Amino acid sequence: MPQERLDRIDRAIVGELQKDARIANKDLAARIGLAPSTCLERVRALRTRGVVRGYHAEVDRDALGRGLEAMIAVRVRPHSRPRVDAFWDYALQLPEVIEVFHMTGADDFLLHVALADTNALRDFVLDRLASRAEVGHIETSLVYAHARRPALEPLYD
Repeated sequence: MPQERLDRIDRAIVGELQKDARIANKDLAARIGLAPSTCLERVRALRTRGVVRGYHAEVDRDALGRGLEAMIAVRVRPHSRPRVDAFWDYALQLPEVIEVFHMTGADDFLLHVALADTNALRDFVLDRLASRAEVGHIETSLVYAHARRPALEPLYD
């Protein structure tokens, strides 16, 4: 079911929350130009509608002993819904996995992983992925650097 479009005020609230999810409601209201009570109701409505789905802390992966990141493309064989679903569920429960993408094209999945070092990456690929019966092909690429946009803008006015 498609989301209803956000009005100018909701877009402004979402933009500010993406930049700083810990902003106090009174400060958010001041930035948007709303009364704090109105702002709070708007934020609650955005959460209820599923526009704002949560808040998170971005943590330095090096501090967690996960200084090496990689993208791992995985092809599932034979290609069937039960095997694809089984791999999806499996990949999501692996602690090394940050994100799982189910994709079209030559590969079925792209896993974003963070581990301690290349030895841990090799062990992960061999022990956690290659050992799975449904995995037909694996291709690993190391991540040198990455950046994330602080806020997404709607693609409409």
